[in-house]
Amino acid sequence: MCFVQTNVRLMALKRMGVVQDYERIRQFSMAVVGIGGVGSVTAEMLTRCGIGKLLLFDYDKVELANMNRLFFKPDQSGMSKVEAAKSTLNDINPDVEIEAHSYNITSVSHFPHFLERISNGHLRGNQRVDLVLSCVDNYEARMAINQACNELGQVWMESGVSEDAVSGHIQFLRPGETACFAVSDAYMMMSS
Repeated sequence: MCFVQTNVRLMALKRMGVVQDYERIRQFSMAVVGIGGVGSVTAEMLTRCGIGKLLLFDYDKVELANMNRLFFKPDQSGMSKVEAAKSTLNDINPDVEIEAHSYNITSVSHFPHFLERISNGHLRGNQRVDLVLSCVDNYEARMAINQACNELGQVWMESGVSEDAVSGHIQFLRPGETACFAVSDAYMMMSS
């Protein structure tokens, strides 16, 4: 019921001329890496909009301390964040295909699978996802995403929130056209 009401409101944007082809969102596949404060909200909004497929990556578990800022429920405490998110997102919109991967993308044993899912995880089968969304909270994971996306020529977006949650950033990266994250991050650090 919730998705139907949301979808009706979103379709009103089409009728008003704000969006030309709203249904097209169903053809897109995105990977969300990090299902914490930024990633859980991102996955929820994409699900409510009716994205075709989401691939979720996180190695962490839901804790009671997460309840004040994330969409997880107390009965999900102890579950992997991606499995808990998949359950909640399926309740919101069962039409979205969701893959849940509960592992650390920075580990040598999991990085090849991470690359493979970005390369072949699209809704239409053996093709790349349309966008990788970095919602991680650590530098090592950002660098692993940067490496994967550079190797694959994959468009991605980097996001982050400061430790005091007062400020944040978002950065669009297109390998071969924009500065890679490692270079732009070093430049930002030198200029601050």
